[in-house]
Amino acid sequence: MRASIRTGLAGAVLGTVAFAQPGQADEIADFYKGKTVSIVVGHQTGTGFDIYARVLQRHLSKHIPGNPSIVVQNMVGASGIVAANWTANIAPKDGTVMATMVYSVAFERLFGNDKAKYDPSKFNWIGNMEQSVAICGVTKASGIEKFDDLLTKEAVFGATGATGPLGKQAQAVRRLAGAKLKVVYGYKGSADVKLAMNRGEVAGICGLPMSTIRSFWGEELKTGDFKPIIQLAGKPDPELKGLPHIDSYAKTEDDKKTFNLVFGVQALGRIYFSPPGQPAGRTKALRDALMATMKDKDFLADAVKTKIDIEPMTGEETASLIAKYSAVSPTVVERATKATSRD
Repeated sequence: MRASIRTGLAGAVLGTVAFAQPGQADEIADFYKGKTVSIVVGHQTGTGFDIYARVLQRHLSKHIPGNPSIVVQNMVGASGIVAANWTANIAPKDGTVMATMVYSVAFERLFGNDKAKYDPSKFNWIGNMEQSVAICGVTKASGIEKFDDLLTKEAVFGATGATGPLGKQAQAVRRLAGAKLKVVYGYKGSADVKLAMNRGEVAGICGLPMSTIRSFWGEELKTGDFKPIIQLAGKPDPELKGLPHIDSYAKTEDDKKTFNLVFGVQALGRIYFSPPGQPAGRTKALRDALMATMKDKDFLADAVKTKIDIEPMTGEETASLIAKYSAVSPTVVERATKATSRD
């Protein structure tokens, strides 16, 4: 459990609060007093994104000047793209909306998805609650003991839509690492894939963060009915020692660059952002509030109780990392696009 905040980051937040201008703080408080701030979740109720947002909801208000009410709204569709389009083009641009959804939303335009009607560089990135490590996992009933079994034995894996990370990651594992996966699309979210696995419809899932597994799949993990078989992330997780990492299947330097774009973005595990064009002072207030919440002892106790991992990034760090991944070469983008596409 990583319900803690880096010392340097905590110091930076404290410094920011300490040097805030009184007049500006009063203006922000006057705006937010009596208002409602919506956290729009681009995924179904009961998924990891929904769980994180509802824990945040319980503690964020006291760190925003004026202490507005906080509500969570689920807006499901196209693996977060519907919610991202709404946030960019329809949502109020006054500082009363934050949105959270899977990291892939930030890169859909990079991969040529014309349904993404937004420019991610224009979003106001508020921060990231967790630097995720995702996995592929299977049910005990599947008879799959380890990842290498999938190199010779075909298995059916569940996914949402073609733009969602569950499908993209499964296809990438199939094409880049040689796993014999048949990917079945159409589930609304990971909660529905879990039900399908419990019913024996599918054998496994890819692209699921370990934080979601600990909080929502904890009983199945404990009993062995669900078993992680490979790590999908930018770097190995020490808590998953002994579990193979996807990078070990990269054979060339080009492989490594492609793997980094496809799997390394998992570090953007629980990103939060606001619409383009909102006042800079309110963006700063939301950024400061999110980081202050990440070190709030009551929030951290709630995170431990809910079994979610907390390893945050500031809004500036989040925006910088998204810009870094968005600047990769067209050759890497083309290969990653082919690797993650639906058949």
